[in-house]
Formats: sequence, structure tokens, C-alpha cells
Amino acid sequence: MKEKVICGIQQVGIGVRDVAESWSWYREHFGFKVKVFEDEGVAELMLPYTGGKPQPRYAVLLLNMRGGCGFEVWEPRQRELNYPEKDPILGDTGIFACKVKCPDVTSAYRSFMRKGLNVLTEPVTSPWGQEHFFVRDPWGNLFDIEEDRYVFTNASHLIGGGNGVTIGVTDMERSIGFYGKLLDYDTVVSDTTGIFEDLEGIPGSEHTLRRVLLKRSKPIQGPLSELLGTSHLELIQSLSSMPSKIYEGRMWGDPGFIHLCFDVRNMDTIQKEAEALGHPFVCDSGTDFEMGDANGHFAYVEDPDGTLIEFVETFRIPVLKRLGLYIDLRDKDDKKPLSRFITKSLRLLSAKPKRNREQATGNPL
Repeated sequence: MKEKVICGIQQVGIGVRDVAESWSWYREHFGFKVKVFEDEGVAELMLPYTGGKPQPRYAVLLLNMRGGCGFEVWEPRQRELNYPEKDPILGDTGIFACKVKCPDVTSAYRSFMRKGLNVLTEPVTSPWGQEHFFVRDPWGNLFDIEEDRYVFTNASHLIGGGNGVTIGVTDMERSIGFYGKLLDYDTVVSDTTGIFEDLEGIPGSEHTLRRVLLKRSKPIQGPLSELLGTSHLELIQSLSSMPSKIYEGRMWGDPGFIHLCFDVRNMDTIQKEAEALGHPFVCDSGTDFEMGDANGHFAYVEDPDGTLIEFVETFRIPVLKRLGLYIDLRDKDDKKPLSRFITKSLRLLSAKPKRNREQATGNPL
């Protein structure tokens, strides 16, 4: 059996009301200018999370070429959206915030303030010594803008790609074991308990929290690893409040952070390890799954609190479809990064969102 390879965080899934509207905002303010795929169809394999019925949806995968994970932006179609009954607070289970790389936090903060964005905190230092601040997008999603100088390609925008997520958990030791054993985030960078000044202004910051930051002991590896870059996971457990489940009573794809996706190699090995840990695949596309002009193999597991974790083994990425130009990953080394010349060719996929016919006519989604 081949060795499991976790190449990095490929993307964070974000459910939205209107892909074009959200894409425009992420492009302008966060520099997510590259569209890897665009696909309109029916989610037929997510039945445990879509009310037992296939659900129409429209999705795009966006990247920031500075380096870091992407955003997979999902718009459910032909059904009523279910919004959370209340804003999540720190310690609620699920993905609470998406972390974003930034080489100059102070400059980004000043730029966001000048633009009138919904900035919740000033730049402050985390318990592990990282300067950061929080901003909400217009749809209530929380982003933690973190000092991180990792660069894949230079760019004029101030913000890089995704840097990980903040996840609410109920049993810290069990969650540390899950993310360490299955996903290789096996190094505890920081483990602190208290009421934290750097979270002041964030819902739930008045509660006593245990915060654990995890990173990988292994170097980044795999064909797309240099583009995806380094990342970390922040686990938060509330010790003085009863947590709610962020996605309770809602369907997969409803507005908010819906999943955390890892780019991987050797899915069969990952499946066996997941089953041995008591976290079997709950959705599995099988090989050669088409997503727009890209294809591969995806599967999901649940973390100990039911947060959805996706694995994607990518086989093919379009670069210039009309010329038949694709990046084929099937015969590439499981651990060795692609040449930067090849990976940088993804810049050819830079695009601007266009409102589709269904949105433009005002028909209900």
C-alpha cells in the first residue's frame, strides 16, 4: 500500500447566496483572481447532508497566486437557503473562521479601514506571537488575517491565500488526536487557557477558552504543495459555555463555512487509516469524478464533532481548455512539487465573475 500524502489544505468551502457577488468581493479585497473551475450541476453524492435529495448547485474554486489554500464558493440553487439562527460564538463546533495569509498586517488593516470593510479588531498578537486582526465579509463570514510571509509568486495585493481555519471542538484531546493522526497536524505550537485579549470583540471572547494551535512536523510535499503552502489549525474549546453546532439544522451548502478540504495523494491509504481511527468515509465519489473541466477523486469524513473534512486527489487541472492544455497529475511524484513554471501557468486562469442568466433575470434560487 502506498504512503498517505497530505499535500496541504486545498480549499475552504464557503456557502453563499450569490457566487458572482461573493467572488467579486474576494477578488477585490483578498486577491482571489484565479478560477480553477466553474461548475453548475447537481450535488448527487452529498445526500446525508442535503436532506436525502440531490440538490442543484453552482460552484467555483478560486486561488490566490501569492500562495495558500483556495476558496470553493458554493451557491445552492432552486431551494430556500437556511441561515443560522444566531451568530456563532467561539467554541461552537464547526469552522468558526478562515485564516488568511498576510505579509504586512498593519498595511492590510489600514487599507481595509479606508475601504470601510467590517473590521472587528485592531492588529494584536496571538498567544503564539503572530500579529492578526479579524474582518467579516458582507455575508457574515469571519476571516482571521494573519502575519505570514510565505510567498509562491509576488503580487500587488496585500493579502495571500488561506492559512488554515479555527475550529470549535468539545473534547480537545480527542480532536488533537484526530487532526494529528489522520491529517498530520501533529505538533502542538501553543496550548493556552483563559480569556484572551487578542479575541476581544469576537463573539464569545468573554468565555474561558482553551486554544491549541497545531502545525505539521512534515515539510509540505506533493505536486501542488508549493502553491498551497504552509498552514495550521486552531482548535478552540469553551470551558464556560455550552457550545452549539454551527451547522445545526441546515444543509450542506447553506451560507457559511461548510467544509475544510485537503489536497491528498493515495486515497485508498487514507480511507484505511480513517476507518482504523473510527472515521469512515461518509461520501465517496470514486475515481474520475468530473468537476467542471477538472477531475479527480473526493471523499468526506467527519471530525469528532461532525465538522466536514474533505479529501481531494486531483488528477487533472485545465489551463487553456481551448488549446487542450491541462496539468495532468496522475503520473507525478507523490511528494515532489511540480516545477514552478508549470504551477505558475495557473495564472492563465485569472478571470472576473459574470452574473449568470438565472441571477440576472431575478428568478428565485
